[in-house]
Amino acid sequence: MDPIECIEARYSCRDFYAQPVSRELLEKLVDAGRRAPSGRKEEPVEFIVVTGQADRDFLAQIATAGKFIAQAGACIVVIARAATYYLEDGSAAVENVLLAATALGLQSCWVAGDKKTYAGEILRHFGVPAGYKLVAMLAIGHAITPGHQPPHRPLAEVLHWGKFQGV
Repeated sequence: MDPIECIEARYSCRDFYAQPVSRELLEKLVDAGRRAPSGRKEEPVEFIVVTGQADRDFLAQIATAGKFIAQAGACIVVIARAATYYLEDGSAAVENVLLAATALGLQSCWVAGDKKTYAGEILRHFGVPAGYKLVAMLAIGHAITPGHQPPHRPLAEVLHWGKFQGV
């Protein structure tokens, strides 16, 4: 799939078949995530692939906007050492995973982590040592009903040449 087509095709899916995602595909997604750019080449990002139903149920229960994680075939928990640019690096890795999922015929949804009150409990649940932050949880799976991106602001409204030109 052409990269621009992939960006245009990606959407947030919250309605998954309860069907596993193969280890091979999950490894490809994490490989895409680890290849994201990293500030000062610190590479603080790590990935916990969650396929067990009990752990996905735990995430679905605790994540206020992630109830659908229980039905997704897998969830990738993205964490990062508390480095200078952990959130930027983690977000770049997340976007790579989301786009790779689309390119591989899977669907996904980014569930917030970094500033959520449940972040510490999730880190403890998965045995993450001190000094790491929860960046996001990514529901990954096969969509029940194909979707599409919602409308975005027009390019002419967000594009500024040379300086900001007001709204």
